[in-house]
Amino acid sequence: MPASKGMKKPRKLPATSTKADKANHANKPQDACIELVDRYIDALWLERGLSRNTLEAYRRDLRALAAFVAGRDSSLLQADYADLAARLAALANSNASPRSQARLVSSIRGFYRYCLRENLIAVDPSARLASPVLGRALPVVISEAQVEQLLRAPGDTPLEQRDKAMLELMYASGLRVSELVNLSMPSLNMRQGAVRVVGKGGKERLVPVGEEALVSLQQYLAESRAHLFGQLQQAAASDVVFPGRAGKSLTRQAFWYRIKHYAQRAEITTPLSPHVLRHAFATHLLNHGANLRVVQLLLGHSDLSTTQIYTHVASARLQELHARHHPRG
Repeated sequence: MPASKGMKKPRKLPATSTKADKANHANKPQDACIELVDRYIDALWLERGLSRNTLEAYRRDLRALAAFVAGRDSSLLQADYADLAARLAALANSNASPRSQARLVSSIRGFYRYCLRENLIAVDPSARLASPVLGRALPVVISEAQVEQLLRAPGDTPLEQRDKAMLELMYASGLRVSELVNLSMPSLNMRQGAVRVVGKGGKERLVPVGEEALVSLQQYLAESRAHLFGQLQQAAASDVVFPGRAGKSLTRQAFWYRIKHYAQRAEITTPLSPHVLRHAFATHLLNHGANLRVVQLLLGHSDLSTTQIYTHVASARLQELHARHHPRG
């Protein structure tokens, strides 16, 4: 029936909110939390110059915390001690290592100190959080004989010459795997037998290269590097010392798999990784009488206490040798 003249049309009712609308509304606080975390990570990078891996670990921790407190109808800036303690308890119940739990506490404390400094919160909810007690585990170290087996494992193909040069260089110089794979041609000083590396926090150091490593490196650069690029012109135009696919730097993960491959070929059963070679470098130097301060400089440790763990490894090795070979051991 048509409406009478002068009668007002009925007011149109608002449409019912869709699930998508509700989800978008719910995501807004979460997006704000992620943006806040990213701002904190940027500030952390500017202030402390932490490595990319450390910054990404903190970012993952805090984003996971944001998602967790959102599930408790809260947010990062509204979270209280109970929310943070519940997150730590959930991580502990997931069988995470004490080291992962300690890192989460460190991430949370740093974040809320930043929020307090920026006047985003009035009270620090992380003030009463306790870190788990960490026992200092001794690093896995392989013997000098095992290192020799590993270094003899690569063959003479261009790919294996690259791998041999990398293994020799890592053991001779104690480089971190990230420092090794990111080496550039200008960082090599073949005449002086040294490499310039950029370590954690952007700190540079000059590290000597042993004679055997220098020979392997020279042979690889002369015979195999250009083959891995596919053409001489591309090799000459690139600064990458150890190319992987498409002429880009070899990834840390790819080098880890290459070490596993050679360990299996050399019949070494001790679990190997790039870091184990770095441990071997430090421990073997100390076993042969090197000064702890010198080892600290070579490793690029900012704190001597970080290097001192290798003295425990060296002492344990000496005690083992004494017990095995001394007539009254």
